Amino acid sequence: MEGKKGIFSFLIFVVITFGFPWMLTNDYYLSILILSGITAIGVVGLNLLLGYAGQISIGHAAFFGISAYTSAILTTNYGLSVGTGIFSGIALSSVVAVIIGIPALKLKALSLAMATLGFGLIVYIFLNETITLTGGPSGFVGIPRFNILGYDFYSDLAYYYLVAIILTFVIIISLNIINSRAGRALKAIHSSENAAMVMGINVARFKLFVFVLSAVFAATAGGLYAHYLSFVAPSSFDFHFSIKLIVMAVLGGMSSVWGGVIGALFLTSMPEFLRIYEELETILYGLILILCMMFMPQGIVGGIGKLSGFVMGMFSRGGGRNE
Repeated sequence: MEGKKGIFSFLIFVVITFGFPWMLTNDYYLSILILSGITAIGVVGLNLLLGYAGQISIGHAAFFGISAYTSAILTTNYGLSVGTGIFSGIALSSVVAVIIGIPALKLKALSLAMATLGFGLIVYIFLNETITLTGGPSGFVGIPRFNILGYDFYSDLAYYYLVAIILTFVIIISLNIINSRAGRALKAIHSSENAAMVMGINVARFKLFVFVLSAVFAATAGGLYAHYLSFVAPSSFDFHFSIKLIVMAVLGGMSSVWGGVIGALFLTSMPEFLRIYEELETILYGLILILCMMFMPQGIVGGIGKLSGFVMGMFSRGGGRNE
């Protein structure tokens, strides 16, 4: 973590995240926070890929889906433990990410975006058409709740803290990567791949590393999602969800890990308050993205940073005049 400011931000996150549920009187709002936390795990990984490495993926919903369905099938149809199911889903997603990433990451910008979009559509079609395996459009039901060493996370409060702990670990891992040699390499690649290669950075290796890591985070979120709702359907991991993840990253701030958390919280909770406009959901996401790029190009986190800097500057100037 970066100095006192980074530690202070992390402490605020921990206090709010682990203390806020006790202030809620409605389990419905707790369920929204759980889904926000699950989604944030995936968006933080996408932030590393988009904001730090500069690699565009429009198919990240596929990694959510691969993990969710793998764990659902193994635990429901074959009686494996939930831990084994989720680990298997993450492992399969990682292997797929390597297979897709090696050729796809040689592409640039729009070509890479189209390649990942195609990958996402293939996974969606597979989940939709293999009815005997996945349940097809009707979805897969009866997925068991998460359990560890015989303890079942049946209550929403228990599941919330499970998600909060995993999200906290994901944030710690991400912050440490950003401030490590790997993080500096990713930033160099984002600025200029040619310059990074001249500096001796193995561009292909670091691009594949961050792509697979972001897939692992997405897969972790997918497993948690499946075992929270006990139901998954292909429509949960379609093209619209991939776009939603990108909007979350951009809205929160791609150049910050915290941006992924804030973006996920905002866009997961927003539809719950705009249900009357449900048919306009995709249009609203596009409008939000346009407004964000116009007025807050660095996202909510960047906007907050500029505002706090402006306020601190006003106070310091005011203090100077009073001396």
